Amino acid sequence: MDEYQEKPKDEIISRKIEKEMRESYIKYAMSVIVSRALPDVRDGLKPVHRRILHTMNELNLDPSKPYKKSARIVGDAMGKYHPHGDSSIYDALVRMAQDFSMRYMLVDGHGNFGSMDGDSAAAQRYTEARMSRMATEMLADIEKDTVDFVPNYDEEEKEPTVLPARYPNLLVNGSSGIAVGMATNIPPHNLTEAIDAVVKIIDNQTIEKRETDITELLEIVKGPDFPTGATILGTNGAKSALMTGRGRVIMQADCDIQPMGTNREMIVVSSVPYQVNKARLVEKIGELIKEKRVEGITDLRDESDRNGIRIVIELKNGANSNVVLNNLYKYSQLRETFSVNTLALVNGEPKTLNLLQMLNEFIKHQREVVTRRTRFELNKAQARAHILKGLIVAIDNIDEVIKIIRGSSEVSEAVQKLIDRFELSKIQAEAIVEMRLRRLTGLERDKLEKEFNELQVEIERLTGILADEDKLYAVIREEILLIKQKYGDERRTKIVPYENEIELEDLIDEETSVITMSHLDYIKRIPLAAYKTQNRGGRGVIGMTTRDEDLIKSLFIASTHDDIMFFTTRGKVFRIRAYTIPEAGRQARGTAIVNLLQLQSDEKIAAVIPVREYDGGYLTMATKAGVIKKTPLDKFGNIKKSGIIALNIRDDDELISVLKTTGQDEVFIATKNGMGIRFDENDIRSSGRTSTGVRGIRLRAGDEVIGAVILKDDMKALLVSSGGFGKCTENDMFRNQTRGGVGVRVYKTTEKTGALISVATVNDKEELMLINSEGIIIRIKIDTIRTTGRNASGVKLINLNDGVSVVGIAKIAEEDAVGDEDEEAVEEIVVDDVEEANPEVGGVE
Repeated sequence: MDEYQEKPKDEIISRKIEKEMRESYIKYAMSVIVSRALPDVRDGLKPVHRRILHTMNELNLDPSKPYKKSARIVGDAMGKYHPHGDSSIYDALVRMAQDFSMRYMLVDGHGNFGSMDGDSAAAQRYTEARMSRMATEMLADIEKDTVDFVPNYDEEEKEPTVLPARYPNLLVNGSSGIAVGMATNIPPHNLTEAIDAVVKIIDNQTIEKRETDITELLEIVKGPDFPTGATILGTNGAKSALMTGRGRVIMQADCDIQPMGTNREMIVVSSVPYQVNKARLVEKIGELIKEKRVEGITDLRDESDRNGIRIVIELKNGANSNVVLNNLYKYSQLRETFSVNTLALVNGEPKTLNLLQMLNEFIKHQREVVTRRTRFELNKAQARAHILKGLIVAIDNIDEVIKIIRGSSEVSEAVQKLIDRFELSKIQAEAIVEMRLRRLTGLERDKLEKEFNELQVEIERLTGILADEDKLYAVIREEILLIKQKYGDERRTKIVPYENEIELEDLIDEETSVITMSHLDYIKRIPLAAYKTQNRGGRGVIGMTTRDEDLIKSLFIASTHDDIMFFTTRGKVFRIRAYTIPEAGRQARGTAIVNLLQLQSDEKIAAVIPVREYDGGYLTMATKAGVIKKTPLDKFGNIKKSGIIALNIRDDDELISVLKTTGQDEVFIATKNGMGIRFDENDIRSSGRTSTGVRGIRLRAGDEVIGAVILKDDMKALLVSSGGFGKCTENDMFRNQTRGGVGVRVYKTTEKTGALISVATVNDKEELMLINSEGIIIRIKIDTIRTTGRNASGVKLINLNDGVSVVGIAKIAEEDAVGDEDEEAVEEIVVDDVEEANPEVGGVE
């Protein structure tokens, strides 16, 4: 028979042993996984811990009440909710009371609860306990229908399936457990950091209306924060654990080398790694000394007391303390590893979670808790307001009410008459019948009316929370920030760089590179040394091979270790490291930018900014239609892979230029037809990322902005046209005007020069790179370009074939301007180098 059937007691049932073993073992495994070994992601507790705290709550053991014998707590938990051995329950209670096991203790223990030396706690009949203040936050509002209750094992009691948990306890206190075929090992973290991360997720959801990228949370939650302090070596292990749920963290004791006397030193250990037995550690060091595996030590003693850990290791005269310490790190538990495996129950199923997933599940839990609590309070307030409304009606008609009651033979008759006469509900009528005589005073009537009005305000508030998700999130945010204010503290565990830890960036040589892009957004990176310096007017070298329908549009200089910010024509910004752009030869076409960035089909790259630091300064953006906007650079410190909004832009406009400014700079905008305007950066008010901006220059018909630069005293303006002509002009030739004007003539455009295509600021010690639509690049020195007035066209910078135009320029800084001179010089060609009278045309916004 394959299944059990109803049979007489004396009849044998046949069953395949492999099926019986398989099904029975699966039931056993699931029981261990769900009901014993793994914590719930919502409150971070295993069933035994949850039942202990619920038992203590039922016993009214809050922090303001006297301690109660641990045996009483264990007995109640075992008899009502946890039908297992009392030792396992007491062990769980003891751990929640140990300040070296829990980062934030959930039990306030009184008596001997063990030590870091491995000493066991006293028997449960000797110790006493009550809930800690943090435990009360785990149980807050549990009586307001915030969580589900289920029957206990004998169905005589009810127990919660999860606690309300006002803070992310799984992350804050961690957990460890071995199930069947799986295990969890979650380290504790700092409460302040955990709450700040939750607030960040909520703010992104409610204010910016976007999902949170896990990299944003890594800026807040640095890594584990162990109750024993110590130090974490390196960041890779902690980052891996937070990003993937798995990682390996190296912990190291805090050791200080101190002088003892003439030519003698001692090592003082002030903290030990998490979960290391201090007595066993000292014993192990003693064994190393005895076996001569570590030499140079004359004395070892443990001077730890209730004020902290202090292990003193005295060294011989002339011993190298650093060598001794490194050997101790190598052979003893002064350096230990913590293997993180963030496995928890999500909807009853074991899942490995990263930081973002863990906090999202907590927020989801809080949404349900606050929603259920609000609905409970709303129902209670509405019920009370309903009764108050009836009582007020009764007081206003008291004579008639008394007459009805006195004229009734029994209570039920009086209730029915009141319902019929005043159109009351049965609940209101019963409340009136039970009303005390003191309620008949005028003062009591005022109190009832005041309470009724207050309840109406509360009902409106509670209804608003249930109707508006943002208000619901605001309640969660306010409550969790209150937890941070009450219990938040500084980190105990330091995180320091580790010499053996290699970042990917450490494997990349830092060098200056030329990065080129085409109109079809193909990008590549080439070492700057690949281009040698030529005299102006040369023909250049091939810098990129393009398709017939593609043209080179820009190039810029950056270090391989720079962040490269890509701004699109639609006002969005992306960011990657420069070294992640594939390196290619001079004649290679490059890589499509869509392989590196998550661009939409209607987006093109408009501007590129290399950035090292995000502290201080602004990004000032100019559009083709003459709009300009300034936003603090630190607003761009966290850019997710899918990009973020940098500028709110009109459908008929495009982003053209982005500048890094200080807040006190002079901004210069140039247009295609040779107009330009100079104004103070302070004329632009600072605004957020999603704002639109203000008018920078008033454009004439058929004109558009081609670029914007910052004018500096030691620099001059370089203007280049599509026909390969260019000139330098001193900054004082452009007078300062009010933002929003028409500007002045800054370049004389002709049919030969073509339209103005680019503007930059340069000095004579720098070099310039130009690229034409055929992909030809020339590198020339700035001091070979003539400096002229505003209304000149300049000199020939590059020889072009018919139908070819200059499409982009980039300057090379003085420290990078190193190259071989080309011996073959090309004859200088000068065009209209005579200033013409041209009145300046100003304008106002």
